[in-house]
Amino acid sequence: MTDTSQTSAPFLLLSDPTIQAMPFQEIGDPVLDLREVPELRLDGRLADPAGSFAGLRVGTLDRLLAAQEALPAGIRLLIVEGYRPLPLQQLYFGDYERELRERFPDWTDERVRVEASKYVSPPEVGPHCTGGAVDLTLCTSGGTELDLGTNVNDSPVASENACFTGAGGLTASARRNRDLLVDVLSGAGLVNYPTEWWHWSFGDRYWAARTGQDHAIYGPCADPRTSTEF
Repeated sequence: MTDTSQTSAPFLLLSDPTIQAMPFQEIGDPVLDLREVPELRLDGRLADPAGSFAGLRVGTLDRLLAAQEALPAGIRLLIVEGYRPLPLQQLYFGDYERELRERFPDWTDERVRVEASKYVSPPEVGPHCTGGAVDLTLCTSGGTELDLGTNVNDSPVASENACFTGAGGLTASARRNRDLLVDVLSGAGLVNYPTEWWHWSFGDRYWAARTGQDHAIYGPCADPRTSTEF
């Protein structure tokens, strides 16, 4: 198995201690249901019985609506996943750590954690668990996904790092589509996780670190369909 990872990434990873150290002051923005927002198109590939995948903080939602308005006619945001319960985040991270250990048995535990964080956040700082993060792509008005170079949720190992937002070697159309996504989402105030072109967030610890804030405004929250407590 070829090792396509980078031992020291030129960007801030979610495994970096500065993310764990970032405090948050929860402002209590509600988590809204994207299934009730007709302006945005919601994909069902990660739908769960409770509908948690469709939850999103109002601050993030407002910025997605602004980004949608900035897109050219005939192109839509396609939302894949918003809120993710902590147990699911723990499952995803643990599974990917185990996959990396099997593929690269010479890696130390610390390296496994760092490399895993390029694809799944460590649960204790998971942006999706705050309701402030969203995975998305672009599609036509009829729902056909545009080419952005890889599938949503392709891992760095599987894609040979083509999932990195600034990856080289893309087709001209995939590069244009990624650049368009970056332009409208960053212009609306969201920040990208640079190892995943599809992952954007607002209000969480990673957003706070990337934008020079002294604290995050969203912490881990409960799914409002099962609890109203933050």
